[in-house]
Amino acid sequence: MVTGSDEALAKKRRAAQHPDRPGERCNAPAGTWGPVVDHGRCEAKSDCVIVCPNDVFEVRRIEGGDFDQLRPVAKLRVLAHRRRTAYATNGDACRACGLCVVACPEHAITLEPVLPSG
Repeated sequence: MVTGSDEALAKKRRAAQHPDRPGERCNAPAGTWGPVVDHGRCEAKSDCVIVCPNDVFEVRRIEGGDFDQLRPVAKLRVLAHRRRTAYATNGDACRACGLCVVACPEHAITLEPVLPSG
């Protein structure tokens, strides 16, 4: 019998061993990289939430402005998934491990360097 925690651990291990994992393997200073979610691709499966060691993500209802910016086909996809999507609500805690990028089944997450403000 496979439990939810067994499945979550398996997802974390697969992501950690993925050969195409981008980023800096959790060695970047927090806030120097940020995850970007393509809401038109995200199907709210929560794999990013499961694998992220820094609690960067949450899955919730898509914000109206984000929904309005989607193309018609992407809007249909989001509607099919109960208007839910991932958000990097704690993006400044990201340490660029890249686990979210390789764990996302829809390839809806990328890591990008954060430009210094000022």
